[in-house]
Amino acid sequence: MKPLTKDTNILIVGLGVIGGSYARALSRQGYTVRCITKEQKDIDYALSLGMIKEGSTEVKAEFVQKADLIIFALYPHIFVEWIKEHQHLFAAGTLITDVTGVKSRIVYEVQSILRPDVEFIAAHPMAGRESSGVEYSDDRVFIGANYIITPTERNTPEAIEACKTLGEVLGFARITELSPEEHDRMIAFLSQLTHCIAVTLMTCNEAPMMEQYTGDSFRDLTRIAKINDAMWSELFLLNREALLEQMDAFANEFDRFRTLLKIGDSDGMRETMRRATARRILFDKPQKSN
Repeated sequence: MKPLTKDTNILIVGLGVIGGSYARALSRQGYTVRCITKEQKDIDYALSLGMIKEGSTEVKAEFVQKADLIIFALYPHIFVEWIKEHQHLFAAGTLITDVTGVKSRIVYEVQSILRPDVEFIAAHPMAGRESSGVEYSDDRVFIGANYIITPTERNTPEAIEACKTLGEVLGFARITELSPEEHDRMIAFLSQLTHCIAVTLMTCNEAPMMEQYTGDSFRDLTRIAKINDAMWSELFLLNREALLEQMDAFANEFDRFRTLLKIGDSDGMRETMRRATARRILFDKPQKSN
């Protein structure tokens, strides 16, 4: 497996908002990027902005065989089916990676069916947009964001290093490693639970004309409620056990805070708020100096 250099030929499969953001960042850095995606209009858009060198709506053997690195930005079940159907096209030594939001149910399956002369190193860019589609892609979302690599015992140090380099090229501020299981437990809380809260907050009160009265706090808290229902329902079900555990923990903590309010325990509420404030500060992205 070759290290990631400017001579690396990169193929992106799935040119949506994340695949498109990868294409923008990599092309801006001088890499040769091709894509395979469903819609010709998305290819035309990417070509018009110089995001890719070439694109195809078909699984073009030439594109796959030329690629040293293939980035899969597909729904999990489509990613697995793609590997089953088209892995015979990979050149020996090809490195593949992904952007999938759930790992345990995907990584081991793909690695178990993958040819031994091709390596899959999984990764999760912790950045995105609430809108879907390549026209909403923006590589600036990677700046200051986190990038999680989820290697297994099947991965080589060279593949892990190449994946780290990819994260650096894309502009991520912090690159870390977790096992697929650790990743899924963490993501159940940090990403999936927050989307569940945003969705249910938007649906628990449907009084008319509320949008005329809201402030920024409600808009900020529910930004991610504008959700891709097909993708997120699949991710929730793939990580159901871990997500249910986090939903229960949240419900218990919410109920505890409700009790403090019900009994008029101002000190207890204020202590909870102080703990929340102190912890929230840890999540602020570092500001770049001029």
